[in-house]
Amino acid sequence: MPQTENHANVAATDYPLQPQQRDSFSKDGHILLRGLAKPEELATAREAILASVKELNHETRALADRDTYGKAFLQTMNLWRHNETVKQFVLARRFAKVAAELMGVSGVRLYHDQALFKESGGGPTPWHQDQHYWPLDTDKTITMWMPLIDLIPEMGTMHFASGSHTGGYLGDLPISDKSEEVLEAFIKDKGYPVVRSGAMGAGDATFHTGWCLHGAPGNTRPTTREAMTVIYFADGVRVAPIDNPNRQSDLDSWLPGLKSGDQAASELNPLLYP
Repeated sequence: MPQTENHANVAATDYPLQPQQRDSFSKDGHILLRGLAKPEELATAREAILASVKELNHETRALADRDTYGKAFLQTMNLWRHNETVKQFVLARRFAKVAAELMGVSGVRLYHDQALFKESGGGPTPWHQDQHYWPLDTDKTITMWMPLIDLIPEMGTMHFASGSHTGGYLGDLPISDKSEEVLEAFIKDKGYPVVRSGAMGAGDATFHTGWCLHGAPGNTRPTTREAMTVIYFADGVRVAPIDNPNRQSDLDSWLPGLKSGDQAASELNPLLYP
């Protein structure tokens, strides 16, 4: 199994979580943490992330020519494999330790990172469950979502359906107009409170479970919404049965060489904590 590396150059110090924060996450399926990254850490990382997105993202279509998924954000994945500075940020122990403590597990591995940039005029991100896409046989998955610049709600910060993670998998609903329609009705029927992140400073972060329903409004401001995400899962998890095409695609991309029943620990999934 891959060994833990020493990612000491970025976010090496710990972020102390309070018991009530862990309890809140367990109940709601999401949480907002202020000041998870320090300004000097984020400034260095942002420069490298912007350069990597410019190099790796090849979307050239106008917004009007894209579907709902394409209008929601520019998505650039596994930047850590292409830039050493981004690698130090993505694999940072501080972030991984928070992920482990929120999930109540002893160790976490990387699933993948992704930059999610919502352009000016970009559309809303429909309600969805991240783990629809992930072939992981567990509910111990979590996403960190961190703005690289200060954001106001009109730029497309997150919203969550509190408690929706307790329902588990809600069906084959990839991000789409259909997922928005079906899951909006589901949220209203179940009476889940919708909690909005509101304004977020650079270096603040939300964390949410793989089953927590979430989305974001469109970006009505002239500035691109810059956000970086890192997805973690509990160490020791196995690959789940493949029951939709998106999970097959993710298996091929982020768990290369593995099959259902194997331990989820490819070369792309280093152990980040402890």
